[in-house]
Amino acid sequence: MNNESRFLPSMRQLRAFAAVYHLRKVSAAAEQLSVTQSAVSLSLRQLEDGLGARLFDRTTRTLQPTQAAHEAIVLAERILRDAEALGAGTLELSQLRRGRVSVAVTPTLAELLLPAAVVRFRERHPGIHVDINDCAPDQFVARVVGEQVDFGIGVPEQAGADVETETLVRDHLAVVCPAGHPLAGRARLRWADLDGHPVITVRPGYGVRPLIDASAARAGVRLRVVHEVTFLSTALWMTRAGMAIAIMPAAYARAARPEELVVLPLTAPRVSRDICIVTKRGRSLSLSGQALVKEIRAALRA
Repeated sequence: MNNESRFLPSMRQLRAFAAVYHLRKVSAAAEQLSVTQSAVSLSLRQLEDGLGARLFDRTTRTLQPTQAAHEAIVLAERILRDAEALGAGTLELSQLRRGRVSVAVTPTLAELLLPAAVVRFRERHPGIHVDINDCAPDQFVARVVGEQVDFGIGVPEQAGADVETETLVRDHLAVVCPAGHPLAGRARLRWADLDGHPVITVRPGYGVRPLIDASAARAGVRLRVVHEVTFLSTALWMTRAGMAIAIMPAAYARAARPEELVVLPLTAPRVSRDICIVTKRGRSLSLSGQALVKEIRAALRA
């Protein structure tokens, strides 16, 4: 095994070498680099000592590059270009001029939370690509943990220890019914009041359905589910058509602004269903991700 330490030139030495190579004078190189001539001379000596090769033949007026210098300049300038590109690229990322942010979210929540926020985000940061990874409710946590996305938006009922959550929207379950429905005039609506009424909700095991079934069971109510859907938007038009009342998150029902429909929070029990920003534990959110979350919160306040 070779235990000899390898020489690694510094950026200061490489800049001094490149300047002298092109200008042929230490004084001119020092002026270009805004340093003293002695600093340039020291950098050259250190570089030559480290490389074990003479880089310039010194004359009375100029420095003439040696063959070693002609070969070294190609690699030196490549390193300098790469370092400059690294610095410029990092600066663009930190100033949100370039980059990418990806979000895992269900189609329902995306429709509710993202349109206004994404429009504003793209106006402010046109150089950042926004990737919306739409998925089923039981998939978005796995995509966050698997680092397929920067963060997720949803309700992680069984998130586990691999993620961290931050509440975005305080939400609860509600009933949506036509304005002329017998339940529409109630000041308060309990789960027990749903007994006997035909109900529309999402299909078993999907989205909020487990929460709905568990809450009805707690209240001692056996729901009369007559229609099961995949998307809440389907439940809304079916309710508007008079097919049955619907159970869904209040935030979505109100954001959809359904005409001629009434949104009634369910009580006894009142069931919370907070929508959260979900990130992988131990991983910091990128600046572009933080900026998008900020726009989502601003859109919700508006």
